[in-house]
Amino acid sequence: MSEQQPPQAQPQQPLFGIEKIYLKDLSLELPNAPQVFFEREAPQVEVNIHNEASGMTQEGLFEVVLTVTVTAKIQDRTVFLVEAAQAGIFQIRNVPQADLEAVLGTLCPNTLLPYAREAVASVVQRAGFPPVTLQHMNFDLVYQQRMQQMREQQTTAAAAAPQTH
Repeated sequence: MSEQQPPQAQPQQPLFGIEKIYLKDLSLELPNAPQVFFEREAPQVEVNIHNEASGMTQEGLFEVVLTVTVTAKIQDRTVFLVEAAQAGIFQIRNVPQADLEAVLGTLCPNTLLPYAREAVASVVQRAGFPPVTLQHMNFDLVYQQRMQQMREQQTTAAAAAPQTH
C-alpha cells in the first residue's frame, strides 16, 4: 500500500519585470562656451559608466541607476561634460540570492544602456555638437571581473590575517 504524500509546493518561477524606466538626473556643462565652438581641433572624448542597485521598501522591487559621464576635452580645456543617470525600477522575484546580484549587475544595466545612450546623444546634439554615440558595453564581463577582484581581495585579506592557534 502506498502512502499518499501531500502535494509539494511548486517552486515559484523566477520573475523579471520592468516597472518604470526614467531619467533620474541629467547635467550638461559647457565651461568654455562660446569660444569652444570656434576650435578646429577634434576633442578627445572619455566615457565612464557606473551602475548601482538598491532594494526598495516594497519587497521584490529594486532601483538600478546607470550613470554615464562623458567628458570632451581639447588639450586641458573642457569642451563639454555630460552626466546622465538613467534609472529603472525592476521587479525581481523568486531569484536565488546568489543570482540576484548578477541580475542587478548585468541584466538591469543592459536594459538601461539604450536609454542612457539616447539621452547623452540628444543632450550633446542640443548643445551644438555632433552626437556622442555610446558603444555597447558587456556588463556580464564587467560583473565577472568585479567578482574575480573581490575573490582575490578576500584571498589576500585571509592570507594577511594573523593566524591564531
